[in-house]
Amino acid sequence: MKNKLLLAPIFVALSLTALPVAVSADTSKNTSTDQSSNQSLSAEFVYKFLVGEIAGQRGDIASASAIMYDLAKSSHDPRLADRATRAALYIKQVPAALKAATLWVELDPDSVEARQTLLQLLLATGKTSEMKPYLQKLLADDATRANSFLSIAGMLSRSQDKAGVYKLMQDLAKPYPTLPEAHFALAHAAWSNGKESIALAELKIADQYHPGWEIGALLQGQILQAKPEDALTFYRNFLQTYPNSQDVRLAFARALVNEKQLTEAKQQFDLLIQAKPDDPNIQVTLGLLSIQLEDSINAEACFKRALELGYKETDQLYFYLGQITEQTQREAEALQWYETITSDSRFYFETQVRIALLEGRKGQVDAGVKRLQGLAGLNSDQLGISIQTQANLLTQVNRNQEAYDILAQGVQALPSNSGLIYDYAMTAERLQHFDVMESELRKLILIKPDFAQAYNALGYTLADRNERLDEAQKLIEKALSLTPDDHFILDSMGWVEYRLGKLDKAVDFIRRAYEAQSDPEIAAHLGEVLWQQGKHDEALSTWEEALHEFPDNEALLNATKKFKQ
Repeated sequence: MKNKLLLAPIFVALSLTALPVAVSADTSKNTSTDQSSNQSLSAEFVYKFLVGEIAGQRGDIASASAIMYDLAKSSHDPRLADRATRAALYIKQVPAALKAATLWVELDPDSVEARQTLLQLLLATGKTSEMKPYLQKLLADDATRANSFLSIAGMLSRSQDKAGVYKLMQDLAKPYPTLPEAHFALAHAAWSNGKESIALAELKIADQYHPGWEIGALLQGQILQAKPEDALTFYRNFLQTYPNSQDVRLAFARALVNEKQLTEAKQQFDLLIQAKPDDPNIQVTLGLLSIQLEDSINAEACFKRALELGYKETDQLYFYLGQITEQTQREAEALQWYETITSDSRFYFETQVRIALLEGRKGQVDAGVKRLQGLAGLNSDQLGISIQTQANLLTQVNRNQEAYDILAQGVQALPSNSGLIYDYAMTAERLQHFDVMESELRKLILIKPDFAQAYNALGYTLADRNERLDEAQKLIEKALSLTPDDHFILDSMGWVEYRLGKLDKAVDFIRRAYEAQSDPEIAAHLGEVLWQQGKHDEALSTWEEALHEFPDNEALLNATKKFKQ
């Protein structure tokens, strides 16, 4: 039923006023016999046309297209060829569409739409060489030739036949040796075909006829990007000569960002804003760059300015502004930005997670959990994040059993979600459900054998309980092979060495971990191993230094009570 409603207008739109075309094509004779023949042909034409129209209305688009093609061929009416082409395209019968479009161009050689449709079909079917006469005709007009070369370059860039496109572009560009757009198009085709030196040579010729041409400079920058420093040098030199080339400056700034040269990138964006103070896109890009540079003040100003200038993706900016104000402890402002984002936004789910976490920080854990549980229409990834966040909120206030129950339901609903399985196992460990913890971590290792933290968690728990130490060591070694610089895994390796009585190895691993990250639990471990080595003063100073920064940490407090008595 849907096809009928959509397609009927295609055929109804071809009114019966087109029918005389079919008759007039064969009415040059005046004899009664010829008139009788024409009347017969006219009747046959009307009958076939109506059959085609009815077929289209009934959803038999293939038959309708074939009938319209036959009528177009017999009547020489390009409008029928047009209908046949569109019908075949609608049902994705590319060969039939190509045949009909070829006829359409034959019947109406001056139709730009017919020629463009045929070219797109030839391109889609890989018939690159057959495009040549139609493209040559497109380039015949002096007034539009330059733009046509640019359009052709863009169209042919989608072809998979890179060698064929390069050969075709050579033939097309050859008659126009002084036209920069012809050299540009040939450069683009050469680059796509892996001929970078030829592409650069063609761009050099284009520059001779059009010095400072930004389009050519942008392509040259893209080609040189294979060697980023060469691209940056080119951009710098070009902008010294043509400082008002803002599109090139924007490409230069983005290339600098890609190469992590953020300070110079910001300088270029500042110049762009001076040149285009009312461009919201540049404001947003500079805002994002400022976040990378940890300049939240400038980022906030840029995003607010982009909103004033009418930036279309407003929800994106509301979300960024919410993050900035949240990170700078302006939680009330953050909530205002987040709550501006409506439920139809692509940022809505992530925003609701942020609000729930803010509610948790304010002690409103139940409100945060309820908010997340009330979200509808979540995909599996979002559902996993929602469940993990709910459990996290509950764990932070030591409601571990409730977190465990929520995670258990989540693992049952999403049995392959590695994040949920890991959190479920860790919550089971807090509740001393060691059998559940071990089975879940082993399941996780099977599902995701490169998940280093699963090996580490199981190995560390065994070592901490002083059980199956050889197995614990092998698990932690596997974790360390996957992420050799992870400070938590280094600490675990030190801890299992400590349990095995290898104090020198233990202190080396834990010291490396503590140098990488001054975590209070690592400090507790380091102090304990140092104490057992007889280095009591160093152990005490390690604990005291950590307690100064983390005065309420349970692991540190337990360690000092255990050994200072």
